Amino acid sequence: MKKNTLPIIIILAVLLGAGGFFISNQNNVQDTASDQKKIGFIYIGPPGDHGWTYMHDQGRQTMEAELGDSITTTYIENVPENADAVRAIRKLAESGHDLIFTTSFNYMDQTLEVAKDFPDIKFEHATGYKRADNVATYNSRFYEGRTIIGHIAGKMTKTNTIGYIASFPIPEVIRGINSFYLAASKVNPDIKIKVIWAYTWYDPAKEADAANTLINQGADIIVQHTDTFAPCQAAEKAGVLAFGQASNQEQFCPNAHMTAIEDVWGPYYAERAKALVDGSWASQDTWAGMKEGHVVMSDYNTKILPADLIAEAKAMEARIIDGSLHSFAGPIYNQDGELVVPEGSVADDGMLAGMMFYVQGIEDQVPQ
Repeated sequence: MKKNTLPIIIILAVLLGAGGFFISNQNNVQDTASDQKKIGFIYIGPPGDHGWTYMHDQGRQTMEAELGDSITTTYIENVPENADAVRAIRKLAESGHDLIFTTSFNYMDQTLEVAKDFPDIKFEHATGYKRADNVATYNSRFYEGRTIIGHIAGKMTKTNTIGYIASFPIPEVIRGINSFYLAASKVNPDIKIKVIWAYTWYDPAKEADAANTLINQGADIIVQHTDTFAPCQAAEKAGVLAFGQASNQEQFCPNAHMTAIEDVWGPYYAERAKALVDGSWASQDTWAGMKEGHVVMSDYNTKILPADLIAEAKAMEARIIDGSLHSFAGPIYNQDGELVVPEGSVADDGMLAGMMFYVQGIEDQVPQ
């Protein structure tokens, strides 16, 4: 679709009132006296990060393609997870949007705050757990993909040291570290994980520095839960291996990139936009994964990975999809040696959603 920006007065209002964010209207600006619905997005980073925000924006574009002229979309990028988010969300609410997606965990309370003042507007918050009559939540089971990459890392490492760049100590990130380690340690009991907390989602320089620090500490594989391809590029420069994040990042580090966990948001965004248009939208919690196509693995790099390991990874994907493999199947113990998931059981969604502990074998400590 042809791209046009909002009138300059709205752009200035956002720049002055919401900390310098960029707001873009992605459909033709037109008189919306018809039934066309306005849908807005709040992004933690820029769509060009080729990671988390990039994939949300790809999902927005998929939604546009499926819904056509029945909707128009807007996004605001680079919105910090603080009071600035309240101003940005409120700006969308005040400018006539019917549905607003807020796409990062720490927008949770800010979304609820604005939604309370706009009961006729629908809101959807990504990766959170607080809902209201006009606030839905949605998430993906990224940890399923981290089971796959954990298995690969356990078999590919030569130093038995994995470097893990983490963003913030929230359940989503802790859950991913645990899932990765459980899978890796099953095939390589000698494996160790070194974690650096970056305390950012998007900071290429800081992410690269973290990767280089981990490599200097002996890591020969870099894993990340941050949003850019900088760690993968650092790995390539150092001659070690890495996994991409959120999207296929092989083009940026072709000799290091083994695979990536891809976040596929388009089907969900299209489904919820259709519900808005036909009047069936209701607050709900959605947590989908590989089975639903919301989490997929990038192509496995045949230049790096042996054919038998690729076959194992694909077989694991199939078992996750059919339910015969669960990332958190017992017995699982926490770091204090307490049994948290008995043998023959799997962790329920309540435990997974609130996971703020490491499993036994991880030597790092969860920041408090």
